Amino acid sequence: AGETLVVAAASGAVGSVVGQIAKLKGLRAVGIAGGPDKCRYVKEELGFDDCIDYKAGNLAEELARACPDGIDIYFENVGGDVTRAVAPLLNSGARVPICGYVSNYNDEDMANAVTPFHILKELDEVPEHRFFVVTEWHEKWVEATKQLGAWVKEGKIKYRESIGEGIENAPELFRGMLKGRNFGKQLVRIADENIE
Repeated sequence: AGETLVVAAASGAVGSVVGQIAKLKGLRAVGIAGGPDKCRYVKEELGFDDCIDYKAGNLAEELARACPDGIDIYFENVGGDVTRAVAPLLNSGARVPICGYVSNYNDEDMANAVTPFHILKELDEVPEHRFFVVTEWHEKWVEATKQLGAWVKEGKIKYRESIGEGIENAPELFRGMLKGRNFGKQLVRIADENIE
């Protein structure tokens, strides 16, 4: 409690839940999202303390403004320029769970891609960082699912869905998700809900 958490892709399926859980646990939550509509949603609907629009062009400056006491936890979803802006603000003892780094997913030469691991290892004080792998927490699955379900039912965790139509459109919807075209959890409707 009392720490500052920053989460990239804060309006997405993962980032939105991470930030809301942080708030429920007493942390200060700062999101990073693409565009004023997504940032407004993150602050006004999800209850984050602040949200930075990475598309506005002044990410490092705005992030420093939003995190005057530095960053204690950075939940990594994006990588690239976002990680470069976050890295200098990480406090001593910071933790960085790495869920993904979407900025590299379309690189043609993944073997030479600059990942969050590379960026963080360049710091004088390298923060604790590693992949967040859900299967490591298998023994907590039932407990976590019950808690998340209760929070959703109580209105403490909110979510948003983007629904595309038809399995034939799934590849394009997936590509769009990687580029931030969706808003919230990207779903694909493959049949009417009333089919018996």
